[in-house]
Amino acid sequence: MAPQPLPTTQRYINPEVTTVYLVPEIADLDAPERSELDDAESVDLTPEIAAMTGWEVSTDRVAVPDLATRKTGRISGRINPGDASITFYASDDTEDVRTVIQRGDRTNIVILDGGDVDGQSMRVFAVEVSAVTPTVDVAGSEAARVMVDFAINDWAESAVVPGPAS
Repeated sequence: MAPQPLPTTQRYINPEVTTVYLVPEIADLDAPERSELDDAESVDLTPEIAAMTGWEVSTDRVAVPDLATRKTGRISGRINPGDASITFYASDDTEDVRTVIQRGDRTNIVILDGGDVDGQSMRVFAVEVSAVTPTVDVAGSEAARVMVDFAINDWAESAVVPGPAS
């Protein structure tokens, strides 16, 4: 008998699909409620994002040598988030992400990889804003940007997008 195949994917590219929200209050990262995502204080960051990095969670590998062999195996160790950042477009009147996010803010970043679709998976990150830094492109080869660095404090890797509030 042959191994089971992976499910056939519906391949996509992130533009026009992935959605990113800033949500000030989430009681349970593993199960955010629709009312939290739709709160008046929440912000859809998607249209102003130029780039995102470090929103991955990985596991350290721990060496486990012993005296019986020269081989050294490895086991999974502590789970760590990446050095996360989002680069936003800047506005010459400074009415941009800097009016919404400041260094020291504690908030949540919600990444809906398949869009805001009821029942699909999303990633939820409790974060502290580490830096809000406008960048300067001396060559003038790209639009002005503001880089926001985040320290990830906690996360849920497979939360479910909640349906409409009842």
